[in-house]
Amino acid sequence: MSSAFLLDLAQCIGCQGCVVACKTGNQLPEGTNYITITEQVRGSFPDLEGGFDNHRCYHCADAACVNVCPTGALFQEDGLTRLDPAACSGCQYCVQSCPFAVPEMVEGVATKCDGCRDTVRAGGTPWCVTTCPSDALAFGPREEIAAEAHRRASVMRTKYPRAQVYGENQAGGLGVLVVLPDEPEALGLPADPQIPGITTLWQDVIKPVSVGATAVTALGAGLAAIIARRNHLSELRRLEAAGTTPVAAAGTDDDEVTP
Repeated sequence: MSSAFLLDLAQCIGCQGCVVACKTGNQLPEGTNYITITEQVRGSFPDLEGGFDNHRCYHCADAACVNVCPTGALFQEDGLTRLDPAACSGCQYCVQSCPFAVPEMVEGVATKCDGCRDTVRAGGTPWCVTTCPSDALAFGPREEIAAEAHRRASVMRTKYPRAQVYGENQAGGLGVLVVLPDEPEALGLPADPQIPGITTLWQDVIKPVSVGATAVTALGAGLAAIIARRNHLSELRRLEAAGTTPVAAAGTDDDEVTP
């Protein structure tokens, strides 16, 4: 079953509780955060409105990071984007390709939110959700989360006419459905996230070439082995015809061998 997060930006009070819980629960090193909250001011003076940007991994269904990962360290599971650090080669393709600028490198290995995979599988709730005091965050089956997101957006429109649900279609559908009080661009989100050219380059050019190069290398090594074997057998036949046969004298370097 696909899971999803709900992020209601109208309910976020910027308390940083999710940031601290995520960092502590995932034992993240100093200087690394999976969630960053910053204050926002939108509109034009004197009609200004305040809010908070809750930047995190959006778990794209059509995830650029997964598409470019050459080792399978990034993969899709339960509707979310997972990362196996042990399989990461440190190539940084995911860092360069993400339209939301989420993955980062720590000690030569990529890192990002994995939806608290182990915690959820043990029957728990993602760390950020458990500590949110304002009901801005929720987690559960995607269909239920989507229904709740639309319910909240409908109620929100009485105060914010442009309120909407973000993430149902962007990047193939996001694993984080965001209830926005305004247009995406007004809140720092791309209305139509564009996958950087490096993703297309990797899929259409680099990966096929690298696979082809690997195949050619393997083929070349095989041919070299066959040729070497044939040459060796030919040399043995020549020596036998001449009445001399080389003898391997392992461990008897000082012994003379008389043909």
